[in-house]
Amino acid sequence: MAITVLGLGNVLRRDEGLGIRALERIQARYLLPDDLQLVDGGTLGLDLLSYLEEANKLLILDAALTEGPPGTLLRITGDEVPAFLGMRTSLHEVALTDLLAVARLRGNEPGEVVVLGMQPDTIELGWELSAVIAGRLEALVEAAAATLRGWGVVLTEVTTQPLVGL
Repeated sequence: MAITVLGLGNVLRRDEGLGIRALERIQARYLLPDDLQLVDGGTLGLDLLSYLEEANKLLILDAALTEGPPGTLLRITGDEVPAFLGMRTSLHEVALTDLLAVARLRGNEPGEVVVLGMQPDTIELGWELSAVIAGRLEALVEAAAATLRGWGVVLTEVTTQPLVGL
């Protein structure tokens, strides 16, 4: 079973890139099984179609307007997913709802899609996450890990051992 974790966002706009930053933490923290694919979706748009079509289960990590304070975590599943993804459009990207519709028409839609989003604090230009989001990013990473474990993915934390004699 192919499972894809798709991190979305623009890392040049601070908290807008939190999906990518969470993806990076997952990649650094865990030994990942061969059937788990991590994709830095950035703002790829149409280029994401092949990743969507290959996934049996799709986990999307992204900044999301939650109507809560910055750092509020949101889990979206089922019929709510297309409505949420339809709001994520700009002049340079194709809406993910459109990509999922194309995948469905071609008979390659993921069987299950979960979106984990977090309310950003700022999307101004810059590389660093805001202090609020940097402090809450771990909650997003843990929610992603819990979702993956719920799908039967075995996540083993990477442990580093000091090198003796060097």
